Amino acid sequence: MKLSRKDFISIRDFSREELLSIIELCERQKPEARNFTLKPTHPGRVLACIFHKPSLRTRISFEVAMMQLGGNSLYLTDKEIGIGSREAPKDVGEVLSRYVDAIEIRTFDQKMVTDLAKYATVPVVNGLTDLLHPCQVLGDIFTIREKLGDIEGKKVVFVGDGNNVSRSWLNASTRFDFKFVLCSPPGYQISDSFIEEARKDGDCDFEWVEDPGEALNGADVVYSDVWASMGQEDEAKERVEKFRPYAVDDDMMAMANDSALFMHCLPAHRGLEVTDSVIDGRHSVVYDQAENRLHIQRAILALLIPVESDI
Repeated sequence: MKLSRKDFISIRDFSREELLSIIELCERQKPEARNFTLKPTHPGRVLACIFHKPSLRTRISFEVAMMQLGGNSLYLTDKEIGIGSREAPKDVGEVLSRYVDAIEIRTFDQKMVTDLAKYATVPVVNGLTDLLHPCQVLGDIFTIREKLGDIEGKKVVFVGDGNNVSRSWLNASTRFDFKFVLCSPPGYQISDSFIEEARKDGDCDFEWVEDPGEALNGADVVYSDVWASMGQEDEAKERVEKFRPYAVDDDMMAMANDSALFMHCLPAHRGLEVTDSVIDGRHSVVYDQAENRLHIQRAILALLIPVESDI
């Protein structure tokens, strides 16, 4: 299926059928990539990777994905480009579109991504912003399908901050039929305005629950993330105190279904939001998640970047 949008910026930009087409391509590509039999469908294509935040999984997974498609990648930091300071987003988008075939950007402000996509004539992929983390969550859905058969009818409980990952999970719940629960202390929910916009865009079964015992009852997936993201370091001490009752330990996992998965997008602060016994325990699929970032992003790039048969 050819995607209806040039760019991959938010899960809500695509229909359920389009998102499934990405996941299904990912399912077909993964064993071929692991067996070194994946056909190089994009030889000579180049992906520019712009990073304003440090990265392990995002950088390596995007670069390897492009190489596995037969192309190449370029790593660029804000020091080289200076989007919004040294160079206007319009100029960056216009110029890079003359050099490369796609752009991935991991940055702070969502507007930086939308502005770049507005002016670029090549696909722009949102590698992460403070608002959203769409590639992560689509890869997580692929992981859940691998482990539990499907996400339909499941209960996903995000224990932690109403951050970019949880907002992308809420967006995903408007496209797939599962229950999404955010479990956090008061004041750290997803904003009402974001929830209202998501619900206008599609039906979703979403609930905010303060009490972990109530939230995790019947959970098929327990998801955790850092309590203070990059850019929130000055709030870290206060957040630790407020989120301490939300640390995922063995007692908390016992509140969920016995077959429940534990997920974390990494990096993890072991001993804070999750204990070693959980992240290294029988419920954990965190390294499968990390690997699947590669596979889902390769599928996204494969569908977004035109090849000769598309022209």
